[in-house]
Amino acid sequence: MTRPPAAGDAAPAAPAGTFNASIPGADDLIRLHLSESPHGASKAALEAAERELERVNVYPDPERHALVHALAEHWDVGPDHIAVANGSDELVLATALALGDRDRPGLVTDGTFPGYRTCLELTRRGCTAVPLTGTDVDVDAFAARLPEHGIGYLCNPHNPSGAAHTREELAALADASRRGGVPLVFDEAYMEFAAPATPQTRDLLDTGAPVLALRTFSKAYGLAGLRIGYAVGPPALIAPLRQTLRALPFSVNRLAQAAAAAALGDRDFLDGVRRATAERRRWFTAELDRRGRAHLPSTTNFVAVAARDCASAQDRLAADFGILVRNAGLFGFPGYLRTSLGSQEDLIRFLDALDALEKTH
Repeated sequence: MTRPPAAGDAAPAAPAGTFNASIPGADDLIRLHLSESPHGASKAALEAAERELERVNVYPDPERHALVHALAEHWDVGPDHIAVANGSDELVLATALALGDRDRPGLVTDGTFPGYRTCLELTRRGCTAVPLTGTDVDVDAFAARLPEHGIGYLCNPHNPSGAAHTREELAALADASRRGGVPLVFDEAYMEFAAPATPQTRDLLDTGAPVLALRTFSKAYGLAGLRIGYAVGPPALIAPLRQTLRALPFSVNRLAQAAAAAALGDRDFLDGVRRATAERRRWFTAELDRRGRAHLPSTTNFVAVAARDCASAQDRLAADFGILVRNAGLFGFPGYLRTSLGSQEDLIRFLDALDALEKTH
């Protein structure tokens, strides 16, 4: 097994006002905008991918057998409960194409990952959005409206707030899905960062509800550049999903399949990433509190930080300081900048730059 990453690194002081005023080259940018892992990937995963370079002239397995079986063992389900795709983005599109009553629109929430709405509109299903209650998902309203729709999508933990649903909320959502017979897709891209006891879709697989979890190797496993994700759910949902994915039989390349299977087996590395992320999150939120800057509670590898004029702040942080963060207003979640939990040095530079920007306005 690979040695896990260190839980934290030193926090050197980054003096405010010493930033490059020009836009730096791409390699010099501080990338805090895409929830990329600062811990890289498991050595076992990298070695598995490297071995596959000798066979890049051979098409990958279109059925992804080895990885499907590894995932089934990991989740303690049958292989017919697993579908593998080119990232969870491909799975969002495939679920919109394959699942539920296509004559009814899909249901999403305001203020979340825009890919659900985009895929529903592109597949001509249409989309209804449930408003947020402040910065929270209105679970009662979503559950009440789900039976009127053909499919539902929820991000848990939520992007960009970082909050996770309670056990009672998940039970209410699963009950609405079961009563209405409406497939409910939980995008759990950030679930690996949450505490082990956090309620999740795996707790619902035996309830008879048509629920599906989407997971990714891009975040905690550090394989964003290889693009690989998977779905876990009842065979009645997985079968049509797999059939749809067969339209692109080679979309999951052989390096990704091998690396993902190896990463799944390197639990020491994943545990190290989880510990390091939790420590970085505790440090960062304490630093935000010390500076008097509001933020939302998070169980993930990002934090939503309150800021003024977020659209301008996002652009000026990039242009004047070489720091990339995400304006959550682009998700329909105004008033916050979402920042990945990068190195302490980079996060201090981000906060110093944000303080400097707001002092000039």
